[in-house]
Amino acid sequence: MAPRESGGAPELFAVDGHEIAISNPNKVLFPKPGYTKLDLVRYYLAVAEGALRGAGGRPNVLVRYPNGIGAEFFYQKRAPASRPPWMEVVSLKFPSGRSADEVVPRDAAALAWMANLACLELHPHPVRADDLDHPDELRVDLDPVPGVTWAQLREVAAVVEATLKDFGLTGWPKTSGSRGLHVMVRIQRRWGFDQVRRAALALAREVERRAPAVATSKWWKEERHGVFVDYNRNAKDGTVAAAYSVRPTPDARVSAPMTWDEMSSADPEEFTLATMPGRFVEIGDRHAAIDDHAGSIESLLELSARHEREGLSDAPWPPHYRKQQGEPPRVQPSKRRTSKHPLIEIGRAQKKEDALAGLERWKARHPEVATHLEPADVLVDAMRGRFTTWTRVRVNLQHVPVELRPLQEPLDPDEKTGGWG
Repeated sequence: MAPRESGGAPELFAVDGHEIAISNPNKVLFPKPGYTKLDLVRYYLAVAEGALRGAGGRPNVLVRYPNGIGAEFFYQKRAPASRPPWMEVVSLKFPSGRSADEVVPRDAAALAWMANLACLELHPHPVRADDLDHPDELRVDLDPVPGVTWAQLREVAAVVEATLKDFGLTGWPKTSGSRGLHVMVRIQRRWGFDQVRRAALALAREVERRAPAVATSKWWKEERHGVFVDYNRNAKDGTVAAAYSVRPTPDARVSAPMTWDEMSSADPEEFTLATMPGRFVEIGDRHAAIDDHAGSIESLLELSARHEREGLSDAPWPPHYRKQQGEPPRVQPSKRRTSKHPLIEIGRAQKKEDALAGLERWKARHPEVATHLEPADVLVDAMRGRFTTWTRVRVNLQHVPVELRPLQEPLDPDEKTGGWG
């Protein structure tokens, strides 16, 4: 293995009363234009006011590219143990039950320190460090499927803007710095993560209803077309690249805040690490007034409740979340199993009574199906594992009309995965 090329002697910066040593300042992070770690530090110092408006005061995931964009990168949730005493952290709990101390940038010095770690992107959570349970931001992530043009993306963004206005909310658009668009929506800190996600899902479905030819709220990629309105960015532990984040593209593109009027003429390729500081000096931060427009999601939650009354259930969650109540099968449509024989499995449990309780819940979800079952159609099996026994419940749908037969669902309960079988 060839020895690593030295990035030069450390360079000292005095920022906000703190002295920060930039190690290997000449290390190239972007090979094509030749931008170095020192260029990255200077960039974040130049746009610090805007970058802190988007990511400041919030716990941030560090997205690090220690050897440049052509090498391996990694997401670092836990703040490095070796950090300045003035660097603020806050303990954040995740859906997995684990927790971690995450970095909370408050000033330009913090941004410079993060850039010294080759942290290109700012990935803040939608909460402030002083209240980790109530998001102050709903995030609309517009993700185009391959082949979608910038013009089509703008078309969907315009529908998002109009929909937000109709529901009493103000959207602040920005390029993602990659292929998509983000619309940031400040909200009052009154609702928890699940409620904000429900509101985001209702919004996505409304945008799809208004523009069905170009927008979709479908989670599974095989069902998508046009532009996916990614509601799951609002689930707890979800982050997006903040305004002014540098993205790992060959030209060092950045996530650029814009006005809605700029959308018609803006070209995402124009916003880079090299060009954004000049734009910032000339026009300032296009999102400077975002904190003055915190709105209510009550109307979106009312829309969500209406969707539920009309039979529109929850949509799939990301795979690392626990199965949620009311969530449809977390299996992509093309891989959902349909039994050759009308036999489906309901649940597995250590205790027979728990398995039978799962059967009753299944019957409650499918009352019309349950009326067709005969006693012999319910199969309760005592199964033997390596160390103990467990109970499996299955249902034979032979007496249920074909058009009423439900598909195989996730097991309820599904205790055999615990390792006792």
